[in-house]
Amino acid sequence: MITVNKTAETLNEGIMNMTNAMTEDYGKNFGASDNKEIKEKMWKEYATGFEIKTMKKFIKVINGNGVKAFIVMKDFGRFKMGDILKPAGWRAPALNQARGNVLDGDYAIQWTGPLYLK
Repeated sequence: MITVNKTAETLNEGIMNMTNAMTEDYGKNFGASDNKEIKEKMWKEYATGFEIKTMKKFIKVINGNGVKAFIVMKDFGRFKMGDILKPAGWRAPALNQARGNVLDGDYAIQWTGPLYLK
């Protein structure tokens, strides 16, 4: 788990801060092999594998074959722009509670995505 303390002025900057923290966490915590070359290859694949897709209300953050997070694009309901939502599935976020905000910073993230609620 990494805590992102940086604030951001734009959603793109905030998403970059978030994905950089996820990549850092991956490098620290994912050790499927003792082979340094394999670890480096896996880290590079993860670090370069992010895909950002703009939807109607959300920005979908994908890595590999999985959705890592949804980011709220505009204020709606109880959510504000930049809120980080955990995926409920491939197409939609869990709308129970934001896990942080990419613009405000001060949130925890893992390489797998936002943390579960306590």
